[in-house]
Amino acid sequence: MLELKNVSFEVPEGNSEKGILKDVSITIDDKKFLAITGPNGGGKSTLAKIIAGIYKPTSGKIYFDGVDITDMSITDRAKAGISFAFQQPVRFKGIKVKDLIKLAAGDNISVSGACDYLSEVGLCAREYINRDVDASLSGGELKRIEIATIIARGTKLCVFDEPEAGIDLWSFKNLIEVFEKMHKEKDTSIIIISHQERILNIADEILVLANGEIRAQGSKDKILPELLNAAGSCKFYQ
Repeated sequence: MLELKNVSFEVPEGNSEKGILKDVSITIDDKKFLAITGPNGGGKSTLAKIIAGIYKPTSGKIYFDGVDITDMSITDRAKAGISFAFQQPVRFKGIKVKDLIKLAAGDNISVSGACDYLSEVGLCAREYINRDVDASLSGGELKRIEIATIIARGTKLCVFDEPEAGIDLWSFKNLIEVFEKMHKEKDTSIIIISHQERILNIADEILVLANGEIRAQGSKDKILPELLNAAGSCKFYQ
């Protein structure tokens, strides 16, 4: 279980501080799928990076399986069981796809084992296993390879920051299927930062974040219709 208690995050702005997150409290149970949505600049990506350990909150506490991880580095959080996927996956010149997946798995898996993870995200392993993780891969290909590495890690919590960013509709359709399969078959909790209705529609719960504050939170069946009905009035964001 992940628990954020009264988490705030500020950055310098002139002679004062600007609040990016303001007293945010969230509890995410094991094996739950939470989608976080809201307007641009509302603090969504900042929240994801605070969970991952890229940023440290200005105040508040973060607990993972009952352990205070507030001051843990991103490396220690990764070891504790938290994975993070960036909006724009990192390219690694000179590293093969098979080596990246084997590194993520943390053991000496075979090439066949690495291929199995590629197959899980809808890629033909034979075509990709020996490719370089570089500019020759499209955005959608990189996204799926990154997700394959996260599946290979087998962590208790996976955080995805706008996975739909920069990919084509075909790749997006495949990503939806991958997330549905992860939620159904893997022993993991999922947090996805997204604006996309199709991603919100496969989550268990939706949290609306605007101006650094939680505007709404609850089951998908409750929050998604309210969001769709409020489209244009922006009542959640005021």
